[in-house]
Amino acid sequence: MQEDIIGFVGLGQMGAAIAQRLLAAGHKLMVYDLNPQAIRPLEQAGAQVAPDLATLARTTPVVFMSLPSVEATHTVVGALQGGQCLKVVVETSTVGPAAVRSVAALLASQGVELVDAPVSGGPRGAAAGTLSVMHAASPSAMARVLPLLETIAGKRFDVGAVPGLAQVCKLVNNAISAAGMVAACEATVVGIKAGLDADTLLAAINAGSGRNAATIDKFPGAILPGSFDYGGPMGLMLKDLSLYLQEASAAGVPQSVVPAALAAWQTAVDRSGFDADYSRVICHLEADAGVQVRSGASRR
Repeated sequence: MQEDIIGFVGLGQMGAAIAQRLLAAGHKLMVYDLNPQAIRPLEQAGAQVAPDLATLARTTPVVFMSLPSVEATHTVVGALQGGQCLKVVVETSTVGPAAVRSVAALLASQGVELVDAPVSGGPRGAAAGTLSVMHAASPSAMARVLPLLETIAGKRFDVGAVPGLAQVCKLVNNAISAAGMVAACEATVVGIKAGLDADTLLAAINAGSGRNAATIDKFPGAILPGSFDYGGPMGLMLKDLSLYLQEASAAGVPQSVVPAALAAWQTAVDRSGFDADYSRVICHLEADAGVQVRSGASRR
């Protein structure tokens, strides 16, 4: 596998971090992105640059995709068709089970296999190689890409052989994460408004039953210091929650909390902007309350 050139499409914050991790591990990379500025750091690090997607499909047996939307995934897969070298496409994006099943069928008609492998852990986890990856694919496709997934992910979860299952797993994870983030933001703002010290409040939460991924990771990493650099635009959560609710509806499972979480995230995006850092979901709550959840911050 070390001798093959790996293709990589989509060099946003997450994709670029994964691609850099593969390069650092000694893998040869050929990259493609619509944004020349996104390509430049990878090219400087030693990656080859594909002039177009057709070239990528003619040159690389395995192509990773890290894309922002269902539409982008369909566009890229369509452009990759017919590549003589291409054997496996690895979808690391969260695009939902319906989209994955659709592109898997399209690729299969060309003799190409799809590995459904959405990742969790953010750009920092990607850079450190500590992502969690949920994967669903045939044994033959998995055997081909497992060394690559081991390079980027500290934890791997095989959820089956049928592409689409990993998407469901990731959407369930993201629904829980998004709802927990909203709850943590709203509740900590109340605590600071009442006069609690932010550091003490978070320490107490993280030693108690209220702790979650937001209070353990996102608050100390990006909110308490006021850096708001967790990585990734908050607007993408609207896609993930909408896809989750589509799956819940199709399964006939009633929902109450996640629709409320989606509404809360929509408000945050409306007020802070689609591209605002994920951790800024708390900012409009702070503004309305007249407080900030920061280290050393309290009302009294």
